[in-house]
Amino acid sequence: MSFLYNRAVLVFTTLAVISRGEGVIDMAWLTLFLAGLLEVGWAIGLKYTHGFSRFWPSIATALCMILSLGLLAHALKTLPIGTAYAVWTGIGTVGTALLGIALFAESFELLRVGCILLIVIGIVGLRLLG
Repeated sequence: MSFLYNRAVLVFTTLAVISRGEGVIDMAWLTLFLAGLLEVGWAIGLKYTHGFSRFWPSIATALCMILSLGLLAHALKTLPIGTAYAVWTGIGTVGTALLGIALFAESFELLRVGCILLIVIGIVGLRLLG
């Protein structure tokens, strides 16, 4: 399972640093990537808040929500809405699914992993085309 996690991190890191031209990191894509990671943080955080009845997990989750949406809004100044939103939700979906497997013993069926990989392929495709 850590192999899958490490590969996902590698793909998302590569996605964040694919550059245009002469090695310059496109900051809008990096911002979007960070927004997606924060989306994972708040999605997983929801599990720990117990319906927002636990104070510190609720504060951390709310902070991740605010930062994630703020970074998404910043990235949208440059990136097309359809592409950026799809990538943002894709990062959140894949990250949350992988952490669900790792932290909460959710199912690790081959078909499920295949579907997660399809989302990753879609994210990378949108980045390369966008």
